[in-house]
Amino acid sequence: MKKILIFTASTGGGHNQAAKSLASKFQLYGYDVTVVDILKLTNKITEKFFADGYEILSCNLPKIYRGLYKYSNKQKVNIKLCKYIYRIFKRKIYKSTREINPDLIIGTHPFIVNIISRLKQRKRIFVPFVSVVTDFKAHSTYFNRHVDAYITGSEYTNIGMIKEGIPEDKLYCYGIPIREEFLSNNGSNDIRDNHDFTVLLMGGSMGVKSIEEVLKGLVSCKNKMKIIVVCGNNKSLMNRIESEYQRMPNDKEIVIYGFTNNIPNLMTNSDVLISKPGGLTVSEAIAKRLPLLIPYMLPGQEEDNAQFLSDSGIAMVIKNIDEINNIVDNLVSETYILEEMKEKMDNIAENYSIDNIVKLGDELIEDYKLMNYFKRAE
Repeated sequence: MKKILIFTASTGGGHNQAAKSLASKFQLYGYDVTVVDILKLTNKITEKFFADGYEILSCNLPKIYRGLYKYSNKQKVNIKLCKYIYRIFKRKIYKSTREINPDLIIGTHPFIVNIISRLKQRKRIFVPFVSVVTDFKAHSTYFNRHVDAYITGSEYTNIGMIKEGIPEDKLYCYGIPIREEFLSNNGSNDIRDNHDFTVLLMGGSMGVKSIEEVLKGLVSCKNKMKIIVVCGNNKSLMNRIESEYQRMPNDKEIVIYGFTNNIPNLMTNSDVLISKPGGLTVSEAIAKRLPLLIPYMLPGQEEDNAQFLSDSGIAMVIKNIDEINNIVDNLVSETYILEEMKEKMDNIAENYSIDNIVKLGDELIEDYKLMNYFKRAE
């Protein structure tokens, strides 16, 4: 049985979810899969520094995080950053590769790229390595010539990486790995449970306080609609919304969720998604052909994602939340706008396939076996 080792890191939920989706698919094909969170390999202090540091900076100190993100994207700075990350994680990651002895290594976080690439460069490991780019504009931390293949979410991503010197033949636009449920039915609304205009309002796994401002605007819309609010793990946000919106006008229906695994069905039954533009959430929406409105975002990579979505014509970035009611009312009456956005999503999602990622992995494994054979023959 071929062995797959998937490295991830718990800085935000998207990297882990991509790893889980890949693991499930490879297992269906008969592979022995191990998923390792590299932060769990370190001590508690280091783990909290990276995991909590990301959340604190991005949510509470956005200007500082934005500056650090852009500063670390410079080549000279990035080289120093990668050396620091390598020193922290190299021994534990190398130990994992030795113990598992995989036929293929996959990374769903940019931290993994430099570590595995250096181990390959120094002849410590000799197996193919695939890096999954979990946003739509790749940070320079992803770039390394020892990566055998990159999985990307759009041609926009590929173009940006080619400009930075990544060979085109290493780029595979198979989509950021998402749960299989999002890829079923191709986002068809034929099985919708309701016929009222439905807005799905989300804020990521931790919830976003700005949801309350958006919800206030949606309730003031002139049109009849259903509003589905997903608060994630933010229980205080959920409690406040439940308390404030116990009584609603007859033309508005509000359904409130905390954390839920039912997002695929909620997307199928919605007309528009209002959310921050995390890479996984965006990919899920594209797979479901669900147009986006973006009234809030985290700094750095989510700002880059929002730019891609806006430029591609599949999302609208809302600069003033106070205008959300007018914008949504306009979408209800001007239905062609959403239809045009869905058509553009079709073009982006046509190559999305986790099965193709598995096939690519298998091809790389066979290529490396052949190279090993010729090396032994020499």
